Amino acid sequence: MNQKPTLEVKGYNNYSAYLRKKYNNQRVYKVIVDGGFTCPNRDGSKGYGGCTYCNVDSFTPEISRTSSTIQSQLKDGMERARNHYKAEKFIVYFQPNTNTYAHVDYLKAMYDKALYVNTEDIVGFSVGTRPDCIDAEKVALLESYCDRFDVDLEMGMESIYDETLEQINRGCSHAEFITAVELLKDSPIDLCVHTIFGFPWETREMMLNYIHEINRFPQIKFVKFHHLHIVKGSIMGVKYKKNPFKLFTLEEYTDLLCELIPLLRPDIVIQRLFGISDWDLLVAPNWCLKKTQIQTYMEKEIERRGIVQGLVYEGNKFEK
Repeated sequence: MNQKPTLEVKGYNNYSAYLRKKYNNQRVYKVIVDGGFTCPNRDGSKGYGGCTYCNVDSFTPEISRTSSTIQSQLKDGMERARNHYKAEKFIVYFQPNTNTYAHVDYLKAMYDKALYVNTEDIVGFSVGTRPDCIDAEKVALLESYCDRFDVDLEMGMESIYDETLEQINRGCSHAEFITAVELLKDSPIDLCVHTIFGFPWETREMMLNYIHEINRFPQIKFVKFHHLHIVKGSIMGVKYKKNPFKLFTLEEYTDLLCELIPLLRPDIVIQRLFGISDWDLLVAPNWCLKKTQIQTYMEKEIERRGIVQGLVYEGNKFEK
């Protein structure tokens, strides 16, 4: 039998501890870059309007929206992180929209431009994308940076159910997600998968099945868990205002996390337990707490309940 997983007091394999260990206790901070990309279900290639839950501004820092060039975004972002968070090293993070949605020559020019800003202080390179915007040529491009930086590809799975993906106008299927994941088999690129819990037509059992699907793929190193939240400027935001539907309370979502974390493969690093927009864009649910207070509440509940990541992971049996 395998031994029970040994984790920090938080009870889960958390990203902050991972970064501290990997980079010898240096303060590492992600700096978000807006490369001016769009998405295939925004520009008409697959559809218009984007995913129904999405307003790009809801996850793009103002500094990225107001800075005109990649270089100025990075310089300003690094300076702010040094001054406010005592950051010492940085991960360049192409986040808004689909950051592989272009020809590889254009992508290389964009990436190179970013990675030459204070290169000596950059340890990581992270690129957010969609499953249908990854191919072997783009994987090869990202792999070409792996000798200088730790590279991760962040990909939105969102849901494992095609019915849900259709309802949210995702523009791609779960089969396309699996195809993209398989492209990274035996790759030095780390894969981060993004999920959304709480679509009102999905049951709790359906949501827990996300974890079993994630566990199947050894190339998945990181996950970001989000609860469904409604933002201004999104299609779902308009629908919610006309006809509000059930969303997680803080207590309900924390209960779900406490049920799914023990199912999650213990080597996977959880980068985020929840995601929520800034107050000026948030419609619902409003938990009336700051992000740090939400994080603290969840971690205290995880610790209070004795939750341990991987304790009931289906691939292992643990001694009691």
